[in-house]
Amino acid sequence: MKVLMVCLGNICRSPMAHGVMDHRAAERGIHVEVDSCGTGAWHAGELADPRTRAVLRRHGIPLDHRARQLRDRDFAEFDLLFAMDSDNLANMERRCPPEHRHKLHKLRGPTGGGDVPDPYYGGADGFDRVYDMVTEAVDAWLDRMPPGTT
Repeated sequence: MKVLMVCLGNICRSPMAHGVMDHRAAERGIHVEVDSCGTGAWHAGELADPRTRAVLRRHGIPLDHRARQLRDRDFAEFDLLFAMDSDNLANMERRCPPEHRHKLHKLRGPTGGGDVPDPYYGGADGFDRVYDMVTEAVDAWLDRMPPGTT
């Protein structure tokens, strides 16, 4: 199973979801290959925002990732692509070939479908709130995957 987390710049929400999914899946014995990207390329090559890395570190979650932009081949290469919000989902839907549209979902779909807000312009507490939302959503998706998923 290959999962891609997608937000706008790939330095806040999607790398956080990337780290959480990787960590929580491993804890459950679910084999998932996780990556993340942004629909934009503004931060390509950069590490995740220091506030994202700090939240993950506090929760014992390692993250070794540099931002990248969504590629056309991602739609074929990944089994599930999770958008952090409606705008990024719409961008993905416009680019996605019809045969892969069934793979596109909002991350918070199983927990009410709301957006994961972008914490970039706020304080550190916004990153903590995003962590809680992402963790709840990731756990809900993992509940749907049997142990040993490949």
